[in-house]
Amino acid sequence: MLTSEQPQIGQTIRELRQQLKLSQEKFAAKLGVSFQTVNRWENNRTQPSPMALQLIEGMLKKQR
Repeated sequence: MLTSEQPQIGQTIRELRQQLKLSQEKFAAKLGVSFQTVNRWENNRTQPSPMALQLIEGMLKKQR
């Protein structure tokens, strides 16, 4: 399970987005956030909300 306390969460989000071949804008649209939010997550400036983490985790499960 993903938690916002994990220091590598930004890297995990970036890798998932790249595996899905999505731009930050398109990835953000799937999650209902702005591309600036995704950029902040990927650069570890902010952490995803619990709701966003659930959506990201669902996307990760589909990739496996």
